[in-house]
Amino acid sequence: MAELAANAVRHGRARGRDFALRLTLYAEDATLRIEVTDARPDRSVPLPCTLTPADVDTESGRGLLLVESLSTHWGATAGDPYTKTVWCEVPLTGRPG
Repeated sequence: MAELAANAVRHGRARGRDFALRLTLYAEDATLRIEVTDARPDRSVPLPCTLTPADVDTESGRGLLLVESLSTHWGATAGDPYTKTVWCEVPLTGRPG
Protein backbone atom coordinates (compact mmCIF):
# COMPACT_ATOMS: atom_id res chain seq x y z
CA MET A 1 0.00 0.00 0.00
CA ALA A 2 2.14 2.79 -1.28
CA GLU A 3 -0.71 5.17 -0.43
CA LEU A 4 0.16 4.95 3.27
CA ALA A 5 3.78 5.85 2.60
CA ALA A 6 2.77 8.64 0.22
CA ASN A 7 0.44 10.09 2.85
CA ALA A 8 3.23 9.97 5.44
CA VAL A 9 5.55 11.85 3.10
CA ARG A 10 2.91 14.40 2.12
CA HIS A 11 1.08 14.98 5.41
CA GLY A 12 3.25 13.51 8.17
CA ARG A 13 6.60 15.17 7.71
CA ALA A 14 8.31 17.10 10.44
CA ARG A 15 11.64 18.80 9.90
CA GLY A 16 14.51 16.42 10.62
CA ARG A 17 12.25 13.37 11.11
CA ASP A 18 11.32 10.62 8.67
CA PHE A 19 8.61 8.00 8.60
CA ALA A 20 9.00 4.29 9.35
CA LEU A 21 7.52 1.40 7.40
CA ARG A 22 6.85 -1.99 8.98
CA LEU A 23 5.55 -5.11 7.22
CA THR A 24 4.28 -8.15 9.08
CA LEU A 25 3.26 -11.36 7.34
CA TYR A 26 0.64 -13.50 9.04
CA ALA A 27 1.20 -16.79 7.21
CA GLU A 28 -1.63 -18.65 8.96
CA ASP A 29 -4.28 -16.55 7.22
CA ALA A 30 -2.19 -15.14 4.32
CA THR A 31 -2.48 -11.53 5.48
CA LEU A 32 0.05 -8.73 5.23
CA ARG A 33 -0.08 -5.95 7.83
CA ILE A 34 1.39 -2.66 6.66
CA GLU A 35 2.22 0.04 9.22
CA VAL A 36 3.53 3.51 8.47
CA THR A 37 4.58 5.69 11.39
CA ASP A 38 5.07 9.41 10.89
CA ALA A 39 6.06 12.38 13.02
CA ARG A 40 2.75 14.26 12.97
CA PRO A 41 0.34 12.90 15.60
CA ASP A 42 -1.42 16.27 15.49
CA ARG A 43 -2.73 15.47 11.99
CA SER A 44 -5.49 13.00 12.66
CA VAL A 45 -6.69 10.33 10.27
CA PRO A 46 -10.41 9.86 9.55
CA LEU A 47 -12.05 6.82 11.10
CA PRO A 48 -12.68 3.77 8.91
CA CYS A 49 -16.07 3.84 7.13
CA THR A 50 -16.31 7.66 7.43
CA LEU A 51 -14.44 8.59 4.24
CA THR A 52 -16.16 10.59 1.55
CA PRO A 53 -15.17 10.41 -2.12
CA ALA A 54 -13.04 13.22 -3.49
CA ASP A 55 -14.50 15.56 -6.08
CA VAL A 56 -13.96 14.31 -9.62
CA ASP A 57 -12.02 17.50 -10.45
CA THR A 58 -9.39 17.07 -7.72
CA GLU A 59 -6.07 15.33 -8.24
CA SER A 60 -5.72 13.96 -4.70
CA GLY A 61 -7.81 12.77 -1.79
CA ARG A 62 -8.35 9.17 -2.80
CA GLY A 63 -5.50 7.40 -1.01
CA LEU A 64 -7.34 6.24 2.09
CA LEU A 65 -10.36 5.27 -0.03
CA LEU A 66 -8.03 2.89 -1.89
CA VAL A 67 -6.65 1.58 1.39
CA GLU A 68 -10.16 1.03 2.71
CA SER A 69 -11.34 -0.77 -0.42
CA LEU A 70 -8.31 -3.07 -0.70
CA SER A 71 -7.84 -3.99 2.96
CA THR A 72 -9.85 -6.04 5.40
CA HIS A 73 -9.05 -3.69 8.31
CA TRP A 74 -7.33 -0.34 8.67
CA GLY A 75 -6.96 2.39 11.23
CA ALA A 76 -4.59 4.66 13.10
CA THR A 77 -2.99 4.52 16.52
CA ALA A 78 -0.89 6.94 18.56
CA GLY A 79 1.90 5.10 20.34
CA ASP A 80 3.49 8.12 21.96
CA PRO A 81 3.13 11.93 21.91
CA TYR A 82 5.52 12.25 18.94
CA THR A 83 4.18 9.80 16.35
CA LYS A 84 1.10 8.19 14.86
CA THR A 85 0.85 4.93 12.96
CA VAL A 86 -1.58 4.30 10.13
CA TRP A 87 -2.00 0.60 9.39
CA CYS A 88 -3.94 -1.78 7.17
CA GLU A 89 -4.25 -5.53 6.73
CA VAL A 90 -4.35 -6.88 3.18
CA PRO A 91 -5.28 -10.43 2.20
CA LEU A 92 -2.70 -12.00 -0.07
CA THR A 93 -5.24 -14.31 -1.71
CA GLY A 94 -8.76 -13.58 -2.84
CA ARG A 95 -10.59 -10.34 -2.21
CA PRO A 96 -10.81 -8.25 0.96
CA GLY A 97 -13.50 -9.33 3.40
